[in-house]
Amino acid sequence: MTILLPLTITALVLLLSGVAAFVIALRRTAAETTGNRYYGRPAKERAALKRRIFARGRRLAPIVGLLARLPDRLPTVEYDGLGAPSTGTSPASLAAAMQFVPDPGDVFVATQMKCGTTWMQQLVYETMLRGHGDFGDGGHGHLYATSPWLEATFGVPLQDAPRLGVERWRLIKTHMPADRLRFSPDARYVYVTRHPVACFESIVDFVRLLAGPLAPSREWLLDWYLSDRMWWRAWPENVESWWRLAQAHDNVLFVHYEEMLADLPRIVDRIAALLGVELASTERDAVVRKSGFDYMKANEEVFEMSPPSMLQGLSAGAFLKLGTLDRQNEASRPERARIMAFCRERLAGSTYPFERFYPP
Repeated sequence: MTILLPLTITALVLLLSGVAAFVIALRRTAAETTGNRYYGRPAKERAALKRRIFARGRRLAPIVGLLARLPDRLPTVEYDGLGAPSTGTSPASLAAAMQFVPDPGDVFVATQMKCGTTWMQQLVYETMLRGHGDFGDGGHGHLYATSPWLEATFGVPLQDAPRLGVERWRLIKTHMPADRLRFSPDARYVYVTRHPVACFESIVDFVRLLAGPLAPSREWLLDWYLSDRMWWRAWPENVESWWRLAQAHDNVLFVHYEEMLADLPRIVDRIAALLGVELASTERDAVVRKSGFDYMKANEEVFEMSPPSMLQGLSAGAFLKLGTLDRQNEASRPERARIMAFCRERLAGSTYPFERFYPP
């Protein structure tokens, strides 16, 4: 006992010191990436900062390994009954999103997470600029230095967002349910949804990419996805809220991700019609080309939707992955059955025709 006690105390001191160092490093990283401090930098400076953050994470990998033994969880904040990630949002930012009053130049791209948000942002951005969008250092720099995320604490603030095109639009991203926003008949809205099982598969990939060794198990993520703890509400409620709005207002365009995969030029035409933009054939071709997977993958750095984190540096994976029409088949049969049954139950009696779009 006299030998074991000093060893135990020493191990505890080392553990606490490691945790303290990890917390300090997290705060330092947050200070370097909050607001537009990351996305507003030139490309070379963003790359250098990312390398420093990833190196910081590698130095703290042993303590991260110990933290990975803690119970599964996703850090969450809540405001007025709505949950969201504590990394990137706050009760204050959620409250501000709910209270925001759009102006006539605002164009929203709304989704439940991992349903084609970045893809649609690029489609709308290029349509606004008639295929001449530029995320180089001499242009708009980065998607998130251009398109504010309504409820987030990082990226370009709303008041600093550039006005795009001759119409001087502001391109705004949100995951908020429609009934938690102040709707404007003069703004424009594009909502994208995706097969709920494919959405879950993409969420698993995304959480593992950002959380690295601290990512919860797949089983925990499935339980969370099929619960009221899901960020921005569960898939059925988020989708239903926007479907109802789209049925009532012609300034709301409701799009399925599978339609984008099947016929991207047709989706460009629908976006152009919503915006009242007439695209020449060469402009339309440019929008389609620059919104294709090959172009976006080749320029992936300017589309990353989350600032670099220490944990991300310890993970393997890529932000942009080629979506497929059968992504849902990557889930096991029991997982697919649970997700589909959950959606059918939650949408019973709703206006959204779930089984028309996603039959059993």
